[in-house]
Amino acid sequence: MSIGDKAKDAVQKAAGHVEEAVGKKTDDAELTAQGQKDKAMSEDRLETERAKDGSN
Repeated sequence: MSIGDKAKDAVQKAAGHVEEAVGKKTDDAELTAQGQKDKAMSEDRLETERAKDGSN
């Protein structure tokens, strides 16, 4: 995974965290769920790449 892809995943994780927080503050369940989904997806990709990087 390139550094650009890693950065993009980190930004998506941070954006997911913000979406989740805003959703909670505004009682917007859909936004909260979307934020949680974004965080989980980006964390999964980052973990997969960390595993690949460690095995080389």
